[in-house]
Amino acid sequence: MSVDAKTEIENLQIPGVGFEKQYSRFYPEASMAAQLVGFVGKDVSGNDKGYFGLEGYYNRLLRGEPGIAVQIHDAFGRPILAKANNSSQINGSSLRLSINRAIQFIVEKKLKDGVKKYGAVSGMVGIMNPRTGAIIAMASYPSYDPGSYANYPDSLYANPFISDLYEPGSTFKPIVMSGAIDQGLITPETECPICAGPVSVGGYKIHTWDNKYHKNTTMIKVMQHSDNTGMVFVAQTLGVSRMIDTLNKFGIGETTGIDLQGEIAMPLKPKNLWYPVDLATTGFGQGISVTPIELLDAISAIANNGKRMEPHVVSEILTGNGNTIKIQPKVLDTPISKETAKVMTEILVNTANNGESKWTRIKGYRIAGKTGTASIPIDGHYDPTKTIASFIGYAPADHPKFAMLVILNKPSAAIYGSETAAPLFYAIARDLFIYYHIGPDD
Repeated sequence: MSVDAKTEIENLQIPGVGFEKQYSRFYPEASMAAQLVGFVGKDVSGNDKGYFGLEGYYNRLLRGEPGIAVQIHDAFGRPILAKANNSSQINGSSLRLSINRAIQFIVEKKLKDGVKKYGAVSGMVGIMNPRTGAIIAMASYPSYDPGSYANYPDSLYANPFISDLYEPGSTFKPIVMSGAIDQGLITPETECPICAGPVSVGGYKIHTWDNKYHKNTTMIKVMQHSDNTGMVFVAQTLGVSRMIDTLNKFGIGETTGIDLQGEIAMPLKPKNLWYPVDLATTGFGQGISVTPIELLDAISAIANNGKRMEPHVVSEILTGNGNTIKIQPKVLDTPISKETAKVMTEILVNTANNGESKWTRIKGYRIAGKTGTASIPIDGHYDPTKTIASFIGYAPADHPKFAMLVILNKPSAAIYGSETAAPLFYAIARDLFIYYHIGPDD
């Protein structure tokens, strides 16, 4: 009912007809950050309840508790006013987010354009401050309008950045290599003794993505060329026990603790169930499943001098009684040393400058980054024609302002991350440099 219609009815002054004040959730930004925010629907009793994202995670805090008035009556049923007892209600709290509205808008527009340009089924982008764990932007496409959620398929409600598992492919390589470097098993100049051709492991033959091989290549070049055989060598050098320990420290196989409803994780297999081929393929990010937030948080640890932070979307809670609770950054683990993080950053800067995505890089800026082109498992094998293209990185490399992961699901224009996700990453990064007034490094 419109305000004019309400006023018109009130002016009629009909006996017994009045209006009762009710509240409902209003979303002034429409579909912006819908899968991050969630929506307010009804529970089985018809009461308002938050679902998904922030609405689901903070439902009780946002809702508060209604007050209860207890009225005492005398023997004749008359109220005793002096004895009325009102229990204090708890007003709902308000949330102040770390999400930057301007950056969220930029990300959503460029993601939508990128999904259409590259013919992808869907896509997502997450941006985090690696120093604090604060989420700056998180977007998925396609999305929905939380104000009219019932008009959209329920498959769009969940936030895929925290709820979808996928095999990350080559964006996983920095995690494995940094673990081996940190434990003193390899150095950037270590030469690969098995990179002259395809590698046979457990009856399977492992190739490079482009079927090009580099005999005695260094670890720097292994990352630059995204060499799968080189990463098999790194994984085998680590061994199963140290591989599992490395992944555990980076938070792989467990939820990050982000304050959004719906986060999942795929636990790592027990040590006794790891076969030689499992160890080998984990080295280049296949045969292991993660959520995008897991990967972004892990790579952010490299950006943050080896410290892995707990991701969070809420920066402050404004309680119903007027108090403000600030969310403090929380260190979850230190998977690698500061020295190893610096070394790995230099390897990733070289990869971004000289790897397969160098054609789209932003000249003058030191950006640490890695492409990914992951195969999609179907019915016990991998789809030969469809991939998940991605790019992960952080900048400025020496003092990162942001870490970002871009994922495109089944792009049809090109299957490689260097030709789809990488240019989308750099397109967003250009706007971030402008927004943050970050000038070129040289």
